[in-house]
Amino acid sequence: MEAAKHIYPGVVVDPQVVHGKPVLAGTRIPVALVLGQLAAGVDFEELEREYGVTRQQASAGLGHAAQLVAAEAVYAADGAPAQ
Repeated sequence: MEAAKHIYPGVVVDPQVVHGKPVLAGTRIPVALVLGQLAAGVDFEELEREYGVTRQQASAGLGHAAQLVAAEAVYAADGAPAQ
């Protein structure tokens, strides 16, 4: 059985937790849920009330997302790198 793997400080994946999706360390809260809530306008205080997620944990999810976006190559429809 595989153990949880840290993929970013404060973010882990574990095949036994949420089907291996990235979650905030020490929780079963998916990073995607946190990002979606923040994108919808939920503030850090509401995240804490609704999900028990601290500002530091939510920030870890944002940092992980930023790292993924920074590493992503984006190409135009013609296959050329986007400008």
